[in-house]
Amino acid sequence: MTATPNAPDLTAGSAPLAMRPTLAGLNHVISAGHYLATQAGMNVLQAGGNAADAGVAAGIALGVVQSDIVNFGGVAPCLFHDAQTGKTWSISGLGYWPRAARLETFLERHGGTIPAGILRTVIPAAPDAWITALERFGTMSFGEVAASAIRLARDGFVMYPLMAEVLAEHEEDYRRWPSNAAIYLPNGKPPAAGSLFLQADLAASLQYMADQERAYARQGRAAGLDAARRAFYRDDIAAAIVDYHRAEGGLLTHEDLRDFSVEVEPALATDFHGTQVYSCGFWCQGPSLLQMLNTVHGCDLKALGHNSAAYVHLLTEAIKLAFADREAHYADPRHTRVPQAELLSMAYARQRLALIDMQRAGPDMPAPGSLPDARSIAARRASDGDSARTDPRLDTSYVAVVDRHGNAFSATPSDGSYNTPVIPGTGLCASGRGSQSWAEAGHPCAIGPGRRPRLTPSPSLAVRPGQYVMPFGTPGGDVQCQAMLQTFLNVEVFGMDLQQAIEAPRFATFSFPSSFEPHTMQPGRLMIEDLIPRQVGDTLAGMGHAVKWWRDRNWRAGAMCAVRHDVETGIRWGGADPRRPAYALGW
Repeated sequence: MTATPNAPDLTAGSAPLAMRPTLAGLNHVISAGHYLATQAGMNVLQAGGNAADAGVAAGIALGVVQSDIVNFGGVAPCLFHDAQTGKTWSISGLGYWPRAARLETFLERHGGTIPAGILRTVIPAAPDAWITALERFGTMSFGEVAASAIRLARDGFVMYPLMAEVLAEHEEDYRRWPSNAAIYLPNGKPPAAGSLFLQADLAASLQYMADQERAYARQGRAAGLDAARRAFYRDDIAAAIVDYHRAEGGLLTHEDLRDFSVEVEPALATDFHGTQVYSCGFWCQGPSLLQMLNTVHGCDLKALGHNSAAYVHLLTEAIKLAFADREAHYADPRHTRVPQAELLSMAYARQRLALIDMQRAGPDMPAPGSLPDARSIAARRASDGDSARTDPRLDTSYVAVVDRHGNAFSATPSDGSYNTPVIPGTGLCASGRGSQSWAEAGHPCAIGPGRRPRLTPSPSLAVRPGQYVMPFGTPGGDVQCQAMLQTFLNVEVFGMDLQQAIEAPRFATFSFPSSFEPHTMQPGRLMIEDLIPRQVGDTLAGMGHAVKWWRDRNWRAGAMCAVRHDVETGIRWGGADPRRPAYALGW
């Protein structure tokens, strides 16, 4: 592994020198939200696996070493770029509401809220997403890619400061359910950083799936993978989930689990000056990144200067416009008419750009585009003391891989363990992603049987034909697309290497309804890392933005990971965000 040459001179602005080198590999590179997950993926790559195999291995491991914010029974949207065909595919990795879900229940019994706990449960999608990725694009067995995760759960790993802090902060949340407390409050209290953390039941669940796969291995790899899937969705794990829901007033049934499958479809894309940027579908927030890029496509961003007041203002207003459309138009396309072509058209983007006043901040919640089925947006203001809107800790992780063949994998697994019960005896939670639906009649993302919530996790992937392939992404809830936008532009417009682009100071607006229950907003709020000069913030405040400051490189601003394969040289580069325990490895 070697460092890149000195960072380029940024003629329109500057960014601090990187704290870490951008790593290089001639065969494969992986970057993930925790260093042990990165190592799990690297083990698979070194054993001959491809990008899908390694990405799945890292993703499952993230559900062990970051099980406060990622769950094996959660969500896992993925992108896979096939180097041989040049096609990029999306795997939905998002479950839907059970058949028994009724909006009226939440309106009449819960006052139009979606309470924390078992009623937020949608069908767990991550297991099927991982197995589908292996079936469609991988080469190895479930047992082979899950081996590191099983070992980390069974034998334990060393508790690290950020997870210890999260568990301590949510101690009372974990105490609500004995099954959660038994794991996350060993000996009756949160584990300290530096202690050994074990998850025996989770190890047993993963091992059970691997054992079931092995029992059918003689019938071929496909039969084995299907047996692993059945172990979760039909056999013992499914029985444990359904029995718990039946006993505790939940909604999941055997039929819900049995009939579930993720979708594999061509990824959405937009062209940014010759680079194709890909996203999953409108069931997640991913297309908002494409809309942001379309909006600023015709602007001379370099001339504005990197992280100048004008640059931050333009991107902030473009983000607000995209999120207004997200609020009004994004939803599960299987149940709602989404004007996909119009939202992603350049003609529409030019109309939206014309609404931006470069001298003044626009409305706190801009109107969405007047497209078919446009709706007004109800903006509920967060209280002055509500820090949850700018404190998106309990969210998600990420993994990016490029293998020796040039295939690329990008995935954003998620779902935490503090606001939904662990299914006793399994060590895992059934996805609580129902928190990203709305208990509101007429909302495009309203609760309903078979309907998917509007997901924040949204991996991305960029391809510049003949030059590079770059999977990239981050955790961070509503910050995700904002951090990805800035990091991509740092590379594409300002010529930064990956690590410098990732570490460069960031900002994020919260002037829109949150994707999470109770969907409040903080009008005008613009958070800025204080590595950006104070005078920039003062200028933005004078333009009408409600500026607040994050200290240093802050984990609240996301945790970007990226891998870039330079096709001409054959070198793969990797970067990972020091804002969280993310690391890259290359060979």
